Amino acid sequence: MIKPTSFRFEVIEQVGVITFTRPDTLNSLTFAVYRELTDLFAQLEHEKSVRSVVITGEGRGFCSGGDQHDIIKELFSRDMPGLVEFTRMTCELIKNIRALRKPVVAALNGTAAGAGAVIALASDLRVASEKAKIAFLFTKVGLAGADMGAAYLLPKVVGLSRATELLYFGDVIDAVTAEKYGLFNKVVPQEKVMEESMAWATRLAKGPTFALGMTKELLNGELNMDLWNALENEARAQAVCMQTQDFREAYDAFSNKRPAQFQGK
Repeated sequence: MIKPTSFRFEVIEQVGVITFTRPDTLNSLTFAVYRELTDLFAQLEHEKSVRSVVITGEGRGFCSGGDQHDIIKELFSRDMPGLVEFTRMTCELIKNIRALRKPVVAALNGTAAGAGAVIALASDLRVASEKAKIAFLFTKVGLAGADMGAAYLLPKVVGLSRATELLYFGDVIDAVTAEKYGLFNKVVPQEKVMEESMAWATRLAKGPTFALGMTKELLNGELNMDLWNALENEARAQAVCMQTQDFREAYDAFSNKRPAQFQGK
């Protein structure tokens, strides 16, 4: 597995913890961060020591999006093929987060803006500080609000009308509002963000990870299915899960009145 140099990665009790480490720029993204983060999420699929993931940032910000000097300024010198190469890489990151068959919890310690907001959106769960803010501010800089899958994912989370509002205006919304919209799953005091996020991630890491991975795969796959195809899809997937050791372990644990010891198999 790669050892990133542009952010910190460590494994704590089967939870892979990713920490952005550029607090002086509110953890803005560089080309190196994009590339290493994209590659890390791809490799985590096959890393057996990691059963869930937490992503967070140092300092006051979670992630403020693309760095104005490292990325934005450099893009002006690119032709169309060069620009498409970059935008496809940013989309590859979101694809790898969603494709990872392991739970991803965004621990929003502060501002999540632009690409940072979409990274949070692409995560499975979002635990936010009461001081956290989020903004899909692409239109503020003359870009389409539809960026890195935002126009696809956001309506699924908050509904079409609310997503249209957030992507059109690009306004900053506070934690209370984001929780009301259903964008943040849980809002906690600043000092509790990592504690609560790690509690969720650890609980998931100790759970039936094969079944959790199947659940995420179905959530992704059924976003645009009709009910009949979704029902058939779930019937087949559930039959696969019924062949796992974890399914038998849950039954044996219940029968013997003990906690289940899931192995993700």
